[in-house]
Amino acid sequence: MPFGARLLAGDGARFSLWAPAAQEAALWYRPSPNAAARTIAATRADGGWWQANAGDAGAGTPYRWLIDGKLPVPDPASRSNPWGPHEPSVLVEPASYAWKTEWAGRPWNELVFYELHVGSFTPAGTYDGALRRLPELAALGFTAIELMPLASYGGQWGWGYDGVLPFAPNASYGSPDDLKRLVDEAHALGLCVFLDVVYNHFGPDGNYLHAYAPQFFSSSHASPWGAAINFDQEGSAVVRDFFVHNALYWIEEFGMDGLRLDAVHAIADDSRPDILQELSARVRGLATAQKRQVHLVLENEKNQPARLSSSPEPGLYDAQWNDDFHHAVHVALTDESQGYYAKFARHPLALLARVLTHGFAFPEGASVAGGDPVPLSCMVNFIGNHDQIGNRAFGERLGQLAPAEGAELALLLAVLTPATPMVFMGDEFAASTPFLYFANWDGPLRDAVREGRAREFGHAVTGNAVLPDPCDVATLQASQLRWDESASATGQARKALLQRALAARRTWLQPLAQQLAAHGHVAEFVGESGLRVAWHYQDGTTLGMEMNLGPDAVEATPSAAAVEVFSHRWAGDGRLWAPWSARWTCSEGAP
Repeated sequence: MPFGARLLAGDGARFSLWAPAAQEAALWYRPSPNAAARTIAATRADGGWWQANAGDAGAGTPYRWLIDGKLPVPDPASRSNPWGPHEPSVLVEPASYAWKTEWAGRPWNELVFYELHVGSFTPAGTYDGALRRLPELAALGFTAIELMPLASYGGQWGWGYDGVLPFAPNASYGSPDDLKRLVDEAHALGLCVFLDVVYNHFGPDGNYLHAYAPQFFSSSHASPWGAAINFDQEGSAVVRDFFVHNALYWIEEFGMDGLRLDAVHAIADDSRPDILQELSARVRGLATAQKRQVHLVLENEKNQPARLSSSPEPGLYDAQWNDDFHHAVHVALTDESQGYYAKFARHPLALLARVLTHGFAFPEGASVAGGDPVPLSCMVNFIGNHDQIGNRAFGERLGQLAPAEGAELALLLAVLTPATPMVFMGDEFAASTPFLYFANWDGPLRDAVREGRAREFGHAVTGNAVLPDPCDVATLQASQLRWDESASATGQARKALLQRALAARRTWLQPLAQQLAAHGHVAEFVGESGLRVAWHYQDGTTLGMEMNLGPDAVEATPSAAAVEVFSHRWAGDGRLWAPWSARWTCSEGAP
């Protein structure tokens, strides 16, 4: 790639920096641990580029740029910044890791996601710590892990969404080779690895681009974090290339099987093709060239069906996180109606029915439910994720907000539909630990974050409750999973239930996935809390679900005879649906 530093075929390395606003640039580096540091003037090239060659630099050499003789900055395309974004970068040999597993990926219809935050997934909070837990996830039936963002950011710990060095994996979790080992071992277990990437803003601590490359930022578009990234104005060709190469980098050098693009609704780009289309096309081209299955997922509050495709088309995306599913289930079980839950509060079961048959309840950001069906496989359904749990005052999971039986049934609903399932770390064993917002900020930034959380969530603090301090390490520690809960009777029972459900999905739903009809799926209400859904397939198969999402029994007319796929708390002939019960059936062309 044109950005950053690269080792030369003989000795030494070449360093490149895009700094169009700099009057001069120099490279500082230390050839070896015992050698004196050196500074060499960089040569100005066309288009705002600066270049420097260092014949005695090699893998492990620390280096940084000096802008206009006074501002030391890290390489924005650094592959490693072990001391954080305010300190020197380190030269890396990308090909040093010896990969063990031959791997070409998995097709989309096989994916069952498990989202995790490396720093709180295990007590160690490292790539190696996460690696040791992977066999259990594979045994439960998960086929993909999704890592929350890894780009280096200011501070020692945080969620990762305020990265400032997008090419440098977070050093607090381990080295770049430790991350590659995690991916390698995951592949050996049959697990895909996806990475959450943030292309809508840079974090507030450690971002020096404004000083020497202000063209990274738009002069006309805004974002929730300030000036938007510049994808459509002067200088945007280099900016677009920076982010496209970042996407390719994670797939090529780290073997990632896919990316989840954070909050793309906050990306402003009036050009055509826009950056999302360009990035998709480039990734699809790489996947074809390498004969790999690589997938792309969006977070997009705009709910834009036109960006999605059930086949890997250049310019389009495989799926989107489906907040509409989460919100409908959450409101049905908790009766919460604040914020974005408000438009789900009047008829949550009706909106859930629409989500299950049409994909979105509110496509294109509409305030009224409607719209044509979207491919259900393009929907990633979940009952919790880092946002929906962590963006609450006290980080409660659904199991702490709804009846335990209801949360358990909701988990089964998330994994046993034609949509693509995702489970947030710990929900597989009914974890009691919260997932709170935490960020290791200091000084005025720390004060601003604390004050902002108090303003946003002050209404939720009652009695003797105290709002967790996002900048206190105790908040991170409270969010770390307790793996003794996984071994408890409750944890074992939840895992056994989920394992059986994922086995049923693998046996019944997965073989039918590519035959799913584009439309014509139907749902009907049964009593106050019952829902009967029928999904149709091109070969004549019908997948049926009967579910009572409530605490009282529901009388029903029995459905036609069919093969039972899975059941939960179900008894009798279907005339009386027990509280919190469900069954799934398959008729006609059952596998």
